[in-house]
Amino acid sequence: MTSDSQVLLILALIGLIVGIGGLAVGVIALIRVTRLHHSYALLQAGEGRETIVDVMARTIDEFHDLRGEVAHLDSLLAATRRDLTMALRHVSVVRYDAFGDMGGRFSFSAALLDDAGDGLVLTSIHGRSETRTYLKGLTSGDSDIELSPEESQAVRIARGGAS
Repeated sequence: MTSDSQVLLILALIGLIVGIGGLAVGVIALIRVTRLHHSYALLQAGEGRETIVDVMARTIDEFHDLRGEVAHLDSLLAATRRDLTMALRHVSVVRYDAFGDMGGRFSFSAALLDDAGDGLVLTSIHGRSETRTYLKGLTSGDSDIELSPEESQAVRIARGGAS
């Protein structure tokens, strides 16, 4: 073989290798385009079918609606918590015999307090011939009028103390 024929053979081999490489790149590109086309077809609207884009848009809208509802519920919860701190929800009753000759512990002192200790003490003293009822206001667990031991006990129990 002459050197010209060797050069032509080498050039032919190089051309063949480049052609096979080009063919391989073309096949890979064709596969990728086919996959991309398939993915794109899923995003396009079909006959009566909801697309992924439609589902995502609807989901985002629902998410925004839920955020608004949660914010509204959060403000309602905060208002309810504020109202609850002022509710007379700490209650206790102490029953006792106001007079030694009476049995049955018909007398009582009841404390009704909110979270701050504001509220009232209701005392009813039962005797043989009469019953008297007293009401004393409380601010932070204290009264302007002196509390009896039974009334103080009712306030202490209502505030979470021992009996």
